[in-house]
Amino acid sequence: MSTEDDRPGSTGGYSTSSSGGLFTPGGSGGSTSKIPHDMTGADEAFGQYDFTQGATQVIKAPGLSNDVDADDDYDPFDDPRRREPPAWHGGADLGLLVLRVTLAVLFVAHGVQHLFGWLNGPGIGGTEKMLAGFGFDQTTLLAWLNGVSEILGGVLIGLGLFTPAGAAAILGVMACAIAVKADVNLFAAGAELEIVYAAAAFTVLFAGPGRISLDRHTPWYRKAPTFGVIFLVIALGAAAGVYYGLR
Repeated sequence: MSTEDDRPGSTGGYSTSSSGGLFTPGGSGGSTSKIPHDMTGADEAFGQYDFTQGATQVIKAPGLSNDVDADDDYDPFDDPRRREPPAWHGGADLGLLVLRVTLAVLFVAHGVQHLFGWLNGPGIGGTEKMLAGFGFDQTTLLAWLNGVSEILGGVLIGLGLFTPAGAAAILGVMACAIAVKADVNLFAAGAELEIVYAAAAFTVLFAGPGRISLDRHTPWYRKAPTFGVIFLVIALGAAAGVYYGLR
């Protein structure tokens, strides 16, 4: 049984001519198509190409589903199936910076409101009463724990320093707040703002702080998802301990 590659040039395949690097259809006359013999660049980018010599010249690109005949205008460097995925870019760094600074300003402000009464806040006494109204015990300890977590978490996220710890502190406070405020009869359980805060902290926890941060050369920057899982467990564990242990 004969295959297309077994056919002689006279049957309509391609035969090599004496001019070197040219392949003439049908063995004589007709148009010519050059196939580059030096594919070093393509080899480096896509792997080793196999040039099958014979009546029909075929380029076989590894991983592609079709073979490309010599008379096709095929550029392996422009094949859409070989294009690289988009790389990390400066827009992602800028977006994360804006998100971090926003969280930092808001949570530091909440913290000083709860602890010191600044910015028209309730102060430590008012925070204790609020926590007692939610059914918590040890309200003085919990008020200070809540305020310090907000301030410290906000500062760390804003600087991009020990980012997983800062994000976990905010996420833990928000998880506890959502659990306390949740009302199944209301849209988003009546805790839309707390959910947005928690989602923002979760994003920073798993995406990392971006390159505009003090954490840029740390292991938790390079392996943000791994450390994200670790600190997510810590945050949820702390929130559960406060909710069930002090209420």
